[in-house]
Amino acid sequence: MKVSLKLHAVVAAAAISISVLAPLQMAGADSARPWLDAAHSPEERTELLLKEMTTEEKVNFVTGNVNNYYGFYNDSLERLGIPALTMADGPTGVRIANPDIQNKKSTAFPAPIALAATWDTEAAALYGDLVGEEAFNTTHNVLLGPGLDIARLPWGSRNFESLGEDPLLQSKMGVAYTNAVQSHPVMATAKHYLLNNQETDRFTVDSAASERAIMEIYSRPFAAAIKDAGLASVMCSFNKINGTPACESEYALTDVLRDKLNFDGFVMSDYGANLSTAKSALAGLDLETPGEPYGKWGNQLLTAVQNGEVSEDHLDVMAGRILTQMFDKGLFDSKPVNVQIPAEEHGKAALDIAEDSLVLLQNKDKALPLNEDKLKSIAVIGPDADNYTTVGGSSLVNPTYTVTPLDAIRDRAGSGVKVSYAPGTDPVGTGDIVNGPSAIPSSVLTPAGDGKGSGLSGEYWPNNKMEGEPTLTRTDGQVNLNLGFYNFDGLNGQSSKLPQTPGNLNSMMSARWNGYLTAPMTGEYNLSLTSVGTGKLYLDGKLLIDSEGTTLKTEKAAVTLTKGERHEIKIEYKTYYKEGASTDFGGTVRLGWEPPAGAVDSKMQEAVNLAQKSDVAVVVVRTYESEGYYDRSDLDLPNNQDRLISEVAAANPNTIVVSMSGRAVEMDGWQNKAKSIVQAWFTGQEQGGAIARVLFGDVNPSGKLPVTFPVNEDSTPVSSVAQFPGVNGKGEYSEGVMVGYRGYENSGIKPAFAFGHGLSYTTFDYRNVHANVSGKDTNRKMTVSLNLRNTGDVTGSEVVQVYVGQLPTQVETAPKQLAGWAKVELKPGKQQRVQIELDAKALSYWDEKTDKWVMPSGNVPVYVGSASDDIRLKTSLTIK
Repeated sequence: MKVSLKLHAVVAAAAISISVLAPLQMAGADSARPWLDAAHSPEERTELLLKEMTTEEKVNFVTGNVNNYYGFYNDSLERLGIPALTMADGPTGVRIANPDIQNKKSTAFPAPIALAATWDTEAAALYGDLVGEEAFNTTHNVLLGPGLDIARLPWGSRNFESLGEDPLLQSKMGVAYTNAVQSHPVMATAKHYLLNNQETDRFTVDSAASERAIMEIYSRPFAAAIKDAGLASVMCSFNKINGTPACESEYALTDVLRDKLNFDGFVMSDYGANLSTAKSALAGLDLETPGEPYGKWGNQLLTAVQNGEVSEDHLDVMAGRILTQMFDKGLFDSKPVNVQIPAEEHGKAALDIAEDSLVLLQNKDKALPLNEDKLKSIAVIGPDADNYTTVGGSSLVNPTYTVTPLDAIRDRAGSGVKVSYAPGTDPVGTGDIVNGPSAIPSSVLTPAGDGKGSGLSGEYWPNNKMEGEPTLTRTDGQVNLNLGFYNFDGLNGQSSKLPQTPGNLNSMMSARWNGYLTAPMTGEYNLSLTSVGTGKLYLDGKLLIDSEGTTLKTEKAAVTLTKGERHEIKIEYKTYYKEGASTDFGGTVRLGWEPPAGAVDSKMQEAVNLAQKSDVAVVVVRTYESEGYYDRSDLDLPNNQDRLISEVAAANPNTIVVSMSGRAVEMDGWQNKAKSIVQAWFTGQEQGGAIARVLFGDVNPSGKLPVTFPVNEDSTPVSSVAQFPGVNGKGEYSEGVMVGYRGYENSGIKPAFAFGHGLSYTTFDYRNVHANVSGKDTNRKMTVSLNLRNTGDVTGSEVVQVYVGQLPTQVETAPKQLAGWAKVELKPGKQQRVQIELDAKALSYWDEKTDKWVMPSGNVPVYVGSASDDIRLKTSLTIK
C-alpha cells in the first residue's frame, strides 16, 4: 500500500474524537441515568441499565423492526437513552438505503475477494477503516460485515463477499478489517455463521460436516476475529448445521461459538433466518432480524418469558450481550451522523487497493506491460468494457463515481494510440447467474412485425396464465430473464445497458416472445430452454421443447439451420407459483444455443474485425454474481464470452484477457490462445483505472489468488452431487479438512491456476532458508527466515508464502497448508532477509475426543514459495 494512505487512520481518529466529545461530556451529568456515564465499564453500565428495563422493553430490544431505510434495524428506547441500531449491508462498502442520505451513494470498494488477493493486512485495515468511517458518517452504527464464509466451492455465487478458501488468510485479513471498522463507533458483524457455503438451496440445505472440519476450517476466521479483534456480533445463517437450523443450533451457537471460541458478543439472525421462539432464544440467538412484524419473537417471545419457557434471567443475558457491545464500541456515547463522504480521497484509496488486488495469471512472451510508444492501435472488446461492472444482492453499492476499463485504457494510452471499442456479445445480466448454454445473441434475432432491428418482441403478464392485456411490451435483445430477488430494487447489479423489468413481475408472471431466428452459418444447432416453471419453444410453428418443473433445468433440441434463412420463433413461459403465493423466487428462463464451430454472429464478427486490424486486443469479460438461490457450477463465462475470446485470439495473436469475476471461471477452452490473462475481480468504482495502470505497467501486479482456479467443474475436490448441491436436501462435507488447495493436493488434481498463484513484471530469487522453534507450549514461537532478492528490472512486491506439510501423526492432515506469509516490496537488485512467524494452528489439528487443539511432536516439512504449487525452498522444523 502507498505510505501516504497510512495517514488516513490518524485523520479519521481525530474526526471521531471530536464527534464523541460532546456526548461524553454530557453523559456524566445525567445522574438519573447512570448507565450513560462513560466512566463506568461496559459491564457495569449494562447491569445498571438492565435493572431499569421492563420485561416488555427487553423483549422489544432483542426483537428487530422492519425499516426499509436500513439493512436491519432496531428501534431506539428514548426513555432509557438506548440508541437505535441502524445497520448497513457492508461487505463491499456501505449500502445506503435511505434516499435522503447522500443520494444513497458511497464508495464502491473492491469486493472482499479482491481484498484477499492483495494478501496485505495493511490494505485490509485501510479498507475496514474507510468502510467504518463511511458507515458512521451515513447514519449507521452497525456494519453487516465482514463476510467470513470459506470459499468451499470454486463456483460459489457469493464467494466475492468473503476472503477466500484458506482459514489463515481469512483470519489475518478479517482481523485487520474488523479492528479497523470497530475503531469507529460501529459494531462489526461477522457472517454467515456457519457452513453457509452455497446459494443453491441456501434457505434449506443441511450442511453436514465433522467437528474437526468446523474447528479447523469453517469457524477459524470467526475465532480469530473474536480473539484478536473483539468482534461485536455474529450473524447466524439460513442453512441447517448437521440437521438443525443454524439460528437454533445450540451446538453451533453455544457449544462451539461461546464455549470453544469464547465469544462474548451477541448473535443476530440473518434476515428472516430465525424459525422459532423459545428454541432459538435458548440455543444462543440474541437478536432476531428483521423481527416485527414478520418474525417469531416479539409478543411470542414475551409469552414464552411469561409462561417460564424462557427465563427472565436468560432474557437478561440476551439483552445484556447486545448492550455490553453497544457500550463497549461507543454506540451510547457517539451518535452516527450524516457527513459528506470525501469521494475523491476515498476513491483514491479504493484505486490503490484495487491495483494491489489484480492477479497476473499468465504472461506469455512478456506481452504485458503494454508500451504506448510501440503501439498505434488497441481494440478494447467485451460486453461491458465500456460500463461499470458490479455485483448484485445486499452487497450492491451505489458508487460516488465510476471509471470504466475503456475510458481508463483510452486515457492512459494517450492521443498517439487509437483505442476502439466493440462489445462482441450482449450485455451481462441477472439471467447469466444460472447454468446452461449461453443465450442466443440479439444479432441473430429479429422482432416480430416489420423484421427490422434485433432481438424479439416480448409481452409480459403479472399472472401465470397470460390472462388479460400484457402490462409490459418491449423488444428484448435476448430471452435471458431472472426475476424475483435478483430484480429487487437496489439489489440488481446487472449491466446498465439492459432494461429494468417492473417489480410487479417479480413473483407470479408469464411472458411470450415472438420474432425470427437467422443462422449465421449452415450446420446443426442445439437450441435450449433453461428455466424454472413451464417453458415452450416453437420453431416455424413446431413445438421443439416443452419443459415443466419446479427446479432449474435445461432441455435441448437439435435442428439443422441454413445460413441466411429466417425462421419464425416463439417462446412461452409461465412461473409455477400458485395464485396468491408470495415469494422471493421469480421467473427464470433463457433461450440458449450451442452453435456449430465457426458460427460467428455479426456482433461478434465486428469485434473480430476490429481485433484483426489492431496491434493489441484487450478482451474484458465478466460474470454476474449475487446472493440469491443459484450458483453457476458449470464455471462458464456467460453470454458467449468464451467463444468471443477464442475468435478474437484467432484473429489477433496479441490478445490480452481481463477477467472480472468474484469466483473461479473455466478457461481451458481459450487459455492457451491468449497471450496474457489478468484476473481483475470486481474491483469497485475505480476498476478501470486499476486495470489500465496494470496493463501499462504503471503498477507492477502483486496480487495472488486467494482461491484455486480449477481446470473445469469436474476437476475439483467437491465435484460429487452429494457434496454439491446435495442429495435429499443434505450437502455432505465429505472432503473434511481437505478444502480448497488442500483437497487438490490431497487428491492429485492439477488446477488451472493454484492457490497463491500470481505473476509479476519482475522476478524474485529465494535463498538460504532457515526454520527455528523457540519456547514451549503457549510461549512456543516458530519462524522461517530466508533471503529474498529482486532479480528483475523493476520494483515489485512478492508474497512469500510458507506452507507446512503433513504433521507427524496418524491423524490425516493436509499435504500442504498455509502457515504464514509476508508481502515484501523490493527495488531492482535489492535483497532483504524475510522472517515469517508461523501460525500454531497450521501445525495442529482439532482432536474431537479431547475437544482441544493438539500440536503433535516430531519433524514437520516446511515449503517456501511464490504459490502453493511453486515451491522455491524446502526445510523442516522439529516440534518437541
